[in-house]
Amino acid sequence: MDFRGAHIISVNQFERDDVEKVFAVANDMEPYARRERITKALEGAILGNMFFEPSTRTRVSFGCAFNLLGGHVRETTDVETSSISKGESLYDTARVISGYSDVIVMRHPQAGSVSEFAKASRVPVINGGDGPNEHPSQALLDLYTIKKELKSKKREIDGMHIAMVGDLKHGRTVHSLSQLLLLYKNIQFTLISPTELKMPADIVGKLQESGHTVLETDDMEAGLGDNDTVYLTRIQEERFTSKLEADIYRGQFRLNQAIYTRNCQPNTVIMHPLPRDSREDANELDNDLNQHPNLAIFRQTDNGVLVRMALFALILDVADKVEDSASTVGWYTESRFE
Repeated sequence: MDFRGAHIISVNQFERDDVEKVFAVANDMEPYARRERITKALEGAILGNMFFEPSTRTRVSFGCAFNLLGGHVRETTDVETSSISKGESLYDTARVISGYSDVIVMRHPQAGSVSEFAKASRVPVINGGDGPNEHPSQALLDLYTIKKELKSKKREIDGMHIAMVGDLKHGRTVHSLSQLLLLYKNIQFTLISPTELKMPADIVGKLQESGHTVLETDDMEAGLGDNDTVYLTRIQEERFTSKLEADIYRGQFRLNQAIYTRNCQPNTVIMHPLPRDSREDANELDNDLNQHPNLAIFRQTDNGVLVRMALFALILDVADKVEDSASTVGWYTESRFE
């Protein structure tokens, strides 16, 4: 894949070598993300951050990643404050905003909307999530996290066992991660969900056709055993026709210290794309695991900045220029990344 000037719309664009290239550049970004060094590699460049659906981590981490490379960020965070609310088409919006930006990140509630937007854009577009469809940068950061967590336990992605738990029907993070894992070998998937919220059949079929083992179950405790990684998701309330419909499934699959100890291997990594629903009737990932050494959810969010910095550096062709303008940090900083 030629990253320079490319749109990043789907994980299906990536070959395994492309993924490894992103990860290698992400590793190089650590001193900047950890506030040990600063760079002006993207000085003067503008990111158009267009989020037409609620977001905290994705929106802020993309903006942070661009700032850490020396660039500037301009944001649109609500359909109601944009001209789309006045009937403007995605085509017209793309033509206008791409004239103001050097790269655009877009989130939109409709599947396929970011691809449509990118076709009219004059600059590269990164998909920050298009409805229940895809979330490629999240899949990359999730896989980067899995790779780092398994390496610390002397394991690899090839041959790993992973359990995915929760709303697998609507969860774009598990959709994209599953499809990215098609690039790897001999993975055992345990898909744990209510029958009505199963992983889409086409994704399951692709996993099986690629030689992976897939077990689908609605028995969480039985499915948790013998996994390297447990990846939980919340009930995607915004994808249901009503809150009452979502409430039917809320809280059915919870992981806490007791369930983890009873069913998981001692070194099983716990992941969640966040936000986790901590309301009492949901609580899919309990606070009693907050200090558990295998809880990787906050390492995931830190890794998201690294991966997004890598995407910007590759797309805007500065990956080999970051160090040219680098210097030491001039303000007080204390490590927050241990």
